[in-house]
This record gives sequence, C-alpha cells and structure tokens, in this order.
Amino acid sequence: MALPDSVTTCLSQPVHYMICKLGFEEKDTYDIDNILSGNGEVCWPAVTEHVCYLESDQSVDYIKSIRSLGPVCESVNLYFKSLTKEQFGIQYASWFHWTNCTEIFLEVFDALQSAQATEVALGLMKLTSCLERALGDVYLLKSNDCPFLLRDLLASEQLADVFGQAVMDVLRVFIGSPHGLNLRNVLWHGFASPQEIPAKYCAILLFLTAGLGQLLQTYLLQTKSVLVHRPYVIFICLEELDAFPDLNSEILSIAEELIKLSSFVLKIMLPFWIAALTAFKQSRYADSVILLLPQLEAGLRLLFTTTNKCPNRLLTAESSALYTTFDEMLAKHLDDEEVNQLPVVLEEPAMDFLWDFLNHQEGPRIRDRLSHGEINLETFPREIANQIVGFAVTILCRFSDEAMFSLKEHVVIKPLMNYASCYQSRFHPISQLKKQVLECMKSIHLWPEFAIVPEEQGQEIKGLEGNAEANALILMISEIISQLQHYMPQNCCSSDDPINNVLTERLLVELCDTRICTLYSPRAVLEVVVVLRKISAQCHQVSQQVIAGAGLRHTQWLNKTLRSRQRHNYRRMLNSIKFLSPVLRLILLLITLELVNVHSVCKKNPFDYQQYLKFLKSVLQYTENLVTYTSPDKNKWDETMELTKKTLIKIKKISDRKLMLMHLVMKWA
Repeated sequence: MALPDSVTTCLSQPVHYMICKLGFEEKDTYDIDNILSGNGEVCWPAVTEHVCYLESDQSVDYIKSIRSLGPVCESVNLYFKSLTKEQFGIQYASWFHWTNCTEIFLEVFDALQSAQATEVALGLMKLTSCLERALGDVYLLKSNDCPFLLRDLLASEQLADVFGQAVMDVLRVFIGSPHGLNLRNVLWHGFASPQEIPAKYCAILLFLTAGLGQLLQTYLLQTKSVLVHRPYVIFICLEELDAFPDLNSEILSIAEELIKLSSFVLKIMLPFWIAALTAFKQSRYADSVILLLPQLEAGLRLLFTTTNKCPNRLLTAESSALYTTFDEMLAKHLDDEEVNQLPVVLEEPAMDFLWDFLNHQEGPRIRDRLSHGEINLETFPREIANQIVGFAVTILCRFSDEAMFSLKEHVVIKPLMNYASCYQSRFHPISQLKKQVLECMKSIHLWPEFAIVPEEQGQEIKGLEGNAEANALILMISEIISQLQHYMPQNCCSSDDPINNVLTERLLVELCDTRICTLYSPRAVLEVVVVLRKISAQCHQVSQQVIAGAGLRHTQWLNKTLRSRQRHNYRRMLNSIKFLSPVLRLILLLITLELVNVHSVCKKNPFDYQQYLKFLKSVLQYTENLVTYTSPDKNKWDETMELTKKTLIKIKKISDRKLMLMHLVMKWA
C-alpha cells in the first residue's frame, strides 16, 4: 500500500490549478458595492457579467469565468468577515427561508468567521447539499420528476425559467459541472484536503444562495406560486442497522490514536478524521458522518489503487475521464473488465457493510441521501452515525502495522472487530426476502387466535367439521412435506403430524440463519429472488386479509350479530382457513428452501431455467388469485379450494420430478 504520508494532494494538476490558483490570478480589488445594493440585495447583472463564453458555441468558458470571478469571491469573503453574526442574520436570514435550512446557512457563516479550514469545508458540503435540495423543490414548480444529479438540475430549462440562464451559469462555475470548480464533488468524494478549498468559494456560494432567494421571491409573487418542500427521508427500524455496539469514550480515544498511525489515513486528510470524531463526541452526528464518509472513500481509493495497481486513479479525474468513487470501487470489475481486487482485500463482511449502507436500494443509502439534501441534518440519528464510526474504527485497525498490536487487541476493540468479521448483509434482496418470510410466518401464527370457534358454538355452524375436500388438501400438503424433509435440517423432521411439527417458525428461522453469499449475485439469482419476494408479499397480503376478515366475523359471531348469509360466509371462511394456513406455510417453506439453494440456479441450462421460472410464476399467480379471492369485497372462499388443489398438484409434480433448486444440491447433512 502506498505510504499515506507521501501523498501531498489527491487533486490532479489541472484540477489543483483550477481550485487553488486560477481564481487568485487577477489581483484587482473588487468593490462590494458593485454587487450589493443599499438594502443588501444581490445585484445579479454585476455578478453574471463575469461569466465568460466561448466564441465557438457560446458555452461557458470556465477557465476565464473562474479567473474573472476570483476578485468578486474575495470581496464577498472580506465583506462577510466585516459582519457580526447578528448583522448577517438580520440582513440575510430571511433570504435563506426558501431553502428550508436557514439555521444551516447561518452555521456556514459561523464556519467562515472561524477561518478553520476543516469547518469551512464541512460548511461547504452542507451548503451544497441543502442548496441542491432547495433547487430541486423549485424545479418541481415547473415539472414532476426532479433530476437525481446536481449537474442535470443546474443545466435544466426549468431552473433557467425561474432564475434566468445567466444566473444558472454562475452557479455551474462553482458546482455541478465537471468542467468548472466542481466543489461539491471534490469534497463529497474525498479528493480535496481542508487546505485546498479556498474560504472565498464558500462565501460566494452563501452569498449567491441568498441572491437566489431574492429572485425566487419575485418569481413566486409574479406567478402566484407556492414553493412546497419535499419531506425529508425518515429512517425507521433503526435497530435493523445495529452492526456495532454503542461506541463509548474509551473506543473513541483509541480511534484518535489509530487515525494518527493507520496506513488507511492520508496525512493530508488527518484534520477531517479528527473533526469527525470530535463531532461524534459532541453529538453532532450529521457533521460526523458528513466528514467521515468522504474520508472512508479516500482511504478505500488508496487501497483500491494499490491493490489494482492503478496509482493514477488516486487523483481527481479530468472532466473527460472517470472519477474513482465508491461506485467504481465497490463494483465487481474495473472499467477494463479486469476483476476488482479490492473486495479480496476488504473481504466479504466489509463489502457487505459498504453495500448495505451506501448502495442497496432498500438500505439507508447514507452518502446519497446526505449529499443530495434528503436528510434533516438537525435530527440525524446517532444510531446510524454509530455504525459508520464503528466500521471506520475496524478499518483503521485492519490497516495499521503490527506496532499497533496492543491497540488492536484492546479489550474494547476486539468485540468491534468480531462484529465486523461476522457482518452479513441486511438490505440485499436475499436478506430482505428472509425478513419477509419470517414476518409472514409470524402473521400466519396469529390465525388460531380468531379461527377457533368454541365447541358449543361451532356445532351451530353447519358444515364446519368433516369437510372432505379440505382434508384431502391437508393430506396432499403432508405428502409434499414428506418429500421435502430430505432437504431440511434433520432435527426439524417429523413423520407424525408433519404440518404442525415441520411447518414451524423455528424451522424457517434456522433455514434463514444459513449464510447465503449476496455479493455480486448473478442475474439469474436476482431474477429468482424477485419472484420469490413477490410470492412472499402476496402470502403476507392474504394473511393480513384473513386476520382482518376473520377477526371481524369472529367478534360478530361471539356477539351474535351475524345475519344468516354472513354466518354461511363465515362457515366457508373457517373451512378455507383450515387448509390455507398450512398451504401458505408450505409455500413459505418452499421459498426458504429455494432461497438457501438459490445460487444453484446457475447450474440450470437456459431451457430448464425458463421452465423453473415459469413454475415460480405459476405459484405467484396462485398467490395473487388468493389475494383477490380473500379480499373483503370478494369473499370467494369456496373458489380458493379448487385453486389450491391445482397448485398443490403442480408443486407435487415438480417435486416428484426433482426440478427445484434444492434438488440440485446434496441433501441436508
């Protein structure tokens, strides 16, 4: 691994020149009164006149524009330094209301006053995040679908209609274009060290955000429009994210030692790491994660470029080439189709953690949501920050030399390392399917609470007992279970009463505890999982409908408020429940057994694979029909019996022919 001390910048020479030098070449002093009216409003024409355009196609000439705007930025920075926080708040706070983040922008002013490079960089990251979100809200005044990328948002006709094309061109000089300063990307992707971001660029963006608020107010008055802010993403079920125990002061103290010595940390980025841990200790959890995520990316980029022998990719790419970001580093292959070696070095548990927290669509996608302004920074949960910091500590330990052995073996660090080494994906579709199956099984277990009528009352419901057709279906389910027992753990097998002794939650929990590789799942695997998840979801829907319908009818029966037709319908419902519970549990067992063996689908030839998918989709069709028949407005309970009979015959036929995935692997030991 390259020595982190030897890296003096992660900015390529052209990018370093553009950010650190170009805007300082013109030495003229710019009078703030040229761009600031007497009442504190931004004189936009005086700002936009500094944007230069190429003669060839009238696109923005970023080099000339940055050079020309340099003195303007310096003037704004000096002007802000002359204001107290109270003066700034009185003059500008109302112009930040359109962002829905007024307090964040006031904090950015504080960062500028502090003149601490790390605080300024943090302020700029928060500013760009909140500004992007606010601009997206404005975009939605004109259209329905907001672009995901800031680059596309700033180049949109919709924002040009509101603010004017010249104003958008000014913004694109600073953020959103790979040809400009691109301040958002170089910071959020961990390329810029604190010392490489001039404070005056943070100051000008703060100034321009207020100016946008002034323009927007005029637009809203003229068009009689109302700006609506999209709700923030709220993280629910935070307990699902618990991979690491709560980090105490002792762990954080050791982490502070590790960052000074670990080969994972670039020396030029050390202030960011220190600030991240400080923010966590001060309960500023959003700040901690905002600071830490780019540094995890920078450290992983160092590992990535070393293990894949491509040192040139440690630096920011030019506008015409590919940035090396999390997306590239977590991929299976490099852009030249060679196998990425980083997963070999990090190992599967660490890769699973990164995919879970950053990439999987059903995961928290922390970096995306933070950087695009989708999360309320003031209420960012400690639980998530705890996981990111905990993971970072384990990475620091893993990539530190043997001289750090005493710290790595410390009594409070070893449990962290154990948690990290045992991590399994929680948000991959395979993991989500396991969760769905177990939730559905819990739902079905609620049925007996209302499906059993007291004996003396049950006698009054004619036809409730001795239904030959229902009993035949239950017998068929038992036969299928007997065939499947060879592919289950032996301690879960039973020859007598297989329905009640085998189709249990305990069996599904044991099967779901089986570790299944989720990293870089083949397409065929994912296609199968998609269908299995749909089947599971439909089963759960049936269960919820049965609970709602039967629960109501049961209460009405006990209260003797059912009319004659309703009693008849209740009888048919109870007869159906008699076989629907075991058939749904059988389907959940099939789903789980197939999931445990899902990677064996790759052994099937194309024809057999399509036939297998066709079978799964027929089961899906059955469960979809069940949802329809058991819905309150249909109540087609008798029809469910014939439907179930056909599906059980089909399942038994496939099982007899050994065409399921479980049949492609060795029987359970």
